[in-house]
Amino acid sequence: MLFSTVFLALTASAAHAAPLTLNKRIQQTIADSTAKWEQACLAAGGGLKCNPQSVTSFTTLLAAAGPCEQQDAADSMIQLAQSLNNDPEMIRLTQIFAQQPRNTPNSVSVPYCQKAPASPLLAGLFQCQFQGASPTTFVGSLSVGAAGTVPFGLKSLSPLGSCKANPSGPIADGTQLVDLVQDPGVSSANGIDSTPASSVTPETSVAAPATSSSTPETSSVAVPATSTAVAPPAAISTADFHLQNGLDAQKLNAQFKSLTATSSCTEGQQACVGGSFAQCVSGSFVLTPCAAGTVCAALPLVNKPGTSITCDTTGDVADRIAATGATGGVDGSASASSTSSTSSEEAAADPDSDSDCEDESGSSAETAATSTAAAPSPTASDFHAANGLQAQTLNAKFKTLTASATCTEGEQACIGTSFAQCVSGSFVLTPCSGGLVCAALPLVNKPGTSIACDTLADVQARISASGVAGGIAGL
Repeated sequence: MLFSTVFLALTASAAHAAPLTLNKRIQQTIADSTAKWEQACLAAGGGLKCNPQSVTSFTTLLAAAGPCEQQDAADSMIQLAQSLNNDPEMIRLTQIFAQQPRNTPNSVSVPYCQKAPASPLLAGLFQCQFQGASPTTFVGSLSVGAAGTVPFGLKSLSPLGSCKANPSGPIADGTQLVDLVQDPGVSSANGIDSTPASSVTPETSVAAPATSSSTPETSSVAVPATSTAVAPPAAISTADFHLQNGLDAQKLNAQFKSLTATSSCTEGQQACVGGSFAQCVSGSFVLTPCAAGTVCAALPLVNKPGTSITCDTTGDVADRIAATGATGGVDGSASASSTSSTSSEEAAADPDSDSDCEDESGSSAETAATSTAAAPSPTASDFHAANGLQAQTLNAKFKTLTASATCTEGEQACIGTSFAQCVSGSFVLTPCSGGLVCAALPLVNKPGTSIACDTLADVQARISASGVAGGIAGL
């Protein structure tokens, strides 16, 4: 879920012109780079297209990504913005994203893409560098002047590490350019004027979006399926890709069970190791633990062939794979009886079912339909919309609750941004991880709701995907 878990947290303080003797990884919460763009996309009517593109884009900031992957992702973001009536906010935020610094494995600068972007709205834009990176040495021990050490189309860059949106120089380690600036600096990017996005003709030729994306999973941890050790499946028809996606996810999860932190890997490969997200850097897996109550797993996409890797609850992983028609549970090894669906009331009593947050005693955050105020009794054909309405009703109710509110033993809710459970007549609050909020979410394969720690954008997307309007609380 996005779950949106703090992904690749900053591990070192900022420093100017770090000496080459250091071997410090400069990292960031990469999901933050596209969070505002995703919200703008949802507001513009992008629906289920927003989160997959957001996830695909922010993963290009990882150290193992190629020098032009960030720019290619920005081209795809522009293409989606233009399909949504040239949404100016999406375009502005895309232009800033194209200039966000990338992670660096060893305190050196990251090479620049050496090709023009497909969209003229991105022409002349290139990433800033982090302050802790050496301004004169780049990945691969390249010195300024070598190929890739000067932005495309320029003969030099002054000051070193700067970009159009932040012309004064590099930005502090781990920070997000989108939080620092409002103006992407396009007026100074190779003479491009600042023509309002609404007057721009939609592009007809842009770089194709990456083949890997995520369904509305928590956008801080999902990663491209093609980066795993298992080869992508052969082309399949749109009529049967859901089942194939489920089988592919099971295959990956079975493979992940055999991996350890010392397993051999290929540069850039991504996987799950011992419940943590893993990326291969310099021939070894670097592990990033998932948030409390979640595990790393492969999930089937819902809108096209493929899988994603995400931190999610075991109950949600099982449900999503089961929804494709694949049997055998998370890795295909469970019996059919152990993976059959239960009613929403049974789910509420099962501490492993769709639990997206857990209290200190390990109880499930699952909320059954019967525990809410009067709600419609959905049929098999319309429960998705009923689930969405039910989630909105809960979220509206949660807005009125405080830590001192009266409660019934075992009752679960959201208070502020924290998960709350009633113990001995009083709510006990458990804060969600950084960047996440507590909210009610509609289940996707059966009637009912769950209470989840998730990103605000993902909550909005999931409720919208159920077919209801009015946002998180139906207001």
